[in-house]
Amino acid sequence: QVQLVESGGALVQPGGSLRLSCAASGSISRIYTMAWYRQAPGKQRDLVASITSGGSTNYADSVKGRFTISRDNANNTVYLQMNNLKPEDTAVYYCHGFIATMSSPLNYWGQGTQVTVSS
Repeated sequence: QVQLVESGGALVQPGGSLRLSCAASGSISRIYTMAWYRQAPGKQRDLVASITSGGSTNYADSVKGRFTISRDNANNTVYLQMNNLKPEDTAVYYCHGFIATMSSPLNYWGQGTQVTVSS
């Protein structure tokens, strides 16, 4: 089985920065796209940023120029560097991976990490 474990969520003031990490573990044969999603209270879960195994990235318009997604393929880890944080970035952030084990790739989710932007 595969586990995704996020870390790095915290309370931060507007304009501040945070770095989220997500480590994948288990019987992994290949990791395809990894991504970060977020869900604010009462709202749907939305894509924040994604990165392919080759390093191609995609961002939600609301975070372009402020957030950067990256990955360390050797350590099965994806990061989200978040700068110039705004109160509207407050949400639970979830890591997602499209990961193959001994069979066809499946979608896996982490447990989520809380990011709160407030003064």
